[in-house]
Amino acid sequence: MLNLNPRGFTLVELMVTLALMAILLSMGAPLLTTWTANARVRAVAEQLGNDLRLAQSEALRRNRQTVFALTNATPELNATATDDGSRWFAQALPLMAGETLSDQHFILASSNARQNKVSLTGPAVTCFNAIGRPTSNASTGLGETCTAPTSATTPIQYVVSATSSDRPLRVSVFMGGQVRLCNPARSLAAGAADGC
Repeated sequence: MLNLNPRGFTLVELMVTLALMAILLSMGAPLLTTWTANARVRAVAEQLGNDLRLAQSEALRRNRQTVFALTNATPELNATATDDGSRWFAQALPLMAGETLSDQHFILASSNARQNKVSLTGPAVTCFNAIGRPTSNASTGLGETCTAPTSATTPIQYVVSATSSDRPLRVSVFMGGQVRLCNPARSLAAGAADGC
């Protein structure tokens, strides 16, 4: 005779199911950690590129030099610029000697890299002239000197990376003013659109 009353799971069946789920989750956790770290790197790199473009466009709009600076201090007007800083800011530079800087000269500030536990490697300062191109300037007022790219093949470079990420990204500022985000592990010459 057929029993039509289902009994449910036995304790052994439940334990085997939970053990299999634990094994599958432990196998997927490293992939999830890497994916999350890569997403943080991408988000910070995109914001870094957008903020470089904003500093560049403000140089055009204000018809004066602007400086994009990395810092480890609170990003504010005239904060100390530092190579490989974990925060960044941008400000307009004085047009003439003796001009007093005010809040109107401040363009932007970000602590996104620090908040996302992402590392930045790059120059302390990048200056844009009034036509939006990188320029050299020894008197930034931030204790660091801007150096413009010397050729079309040697841009200013910022590298964004994170622990557990397998994909650091690079933000490059070229001599003509182009700001480009790319993946150094891929080759543009080989046809990868996101390659460097």
